[in-house]
Amino acid sequence: MKSLFNKNVVIALTVIASLCLLYWGIEFLKGVNLFKPANFYYAEFEQVDGLVEASPVMVNGFQVGQVREIDYDYNTNRISVMMSMNRDMKIPVGSKASIETSLTGTATMVLNLAKGDVYMKVGDTMMGYQANGLMGQISGEVMPQVTQILPKVDSIMMSVNGLLASPQVAASVMRLDAITAQLAQSSQQLTQLIINLNKGMPAVMGNVNGITQNLSATTDNLNQLSSSLNGMPLDSTMRQIHATVANLQLLTAQLNNPESSLGQLLNDKSLYQNADKVLADLDSLFIDIKKNPKRYINVKVF
Repeated sequence: MKSLFNKNVVIALTVIASLCLLYWGIEFLKGVNLFKPANFYYAEFEQVDGLVEASPVMVNGFQVGQVREIDYDYNTNRISVMMSMNRDMKIPVGSKASIETSLTGTATMVLNLAKGDVYMKVGDTMMGYQANGLMGQISGEVMPQVTQILPKVDSIMMSVNGLLASPQVAASVMRLDAITAQLAQSSQQLTQLIINLNKGMPAVMGNVNGITQNLSATTDNLNQLSSSLNGMPLDSTMRQIHATVANLQLLTAQLNNPESSLGQLLNDKSLYQNADKVLADLDSLFIDIKKNPKRYINVKVF
């Protein structure tokens, strides 16, 4: 027994155990669980950009396995990828594998399962292709458009630079500065005006109150005047006015009628002349009386 467990045997067993542990640790770091049984499938690609060993194998966004080995076939110039899959995973015949690259450049193998009840055998090979992920779409669709846009952007920037260097633009900017300064000054004046209005508002309100009181007093006087007018005999007064107007109209009609007495009195020229003659005779008589009073006044003394 001593010979079986001598120092050399112990060292050998220790080295073997260490190697086993090292291998298990490396595989564990790769994501391989040696104590969990798995099935192996293969997929062939023309290129595997970004795909490395231990890359995840996804189905509908869920990891069902990982890449174990990547080998290049020098005869067919194709790349064979060995996948370690969970034994519960069944792959229908006709399924395909694709490689999708994320924005960070990490590649993931995605299984596109076919529909059917016939499944692939362990160790079978499926067809693979490089899918156009987000980076592929950016490089294939966006980048050509960006390349076409860049010359236009360059010409636009040159036009903008030329426009900014124009003296008219500088003059416009200066005018805008002047307008802004004027607006600021106007704003200050408006603020000062509002302050002055606020200060004078009590006096204005006092005047308004006084005017309101005067209007109230005037309204009272008008009401009293209206009451007085309502108490006056306006109907009888209006009837008298109408009668007076009718008499005046009648008088005017008689004066305008040459056949009436008043019309003859006003329109008869001989009557006017005789009256004028009588007045002239009376004037001569008064003059003669003043000159010779004794002729007309006889005074006797007893």
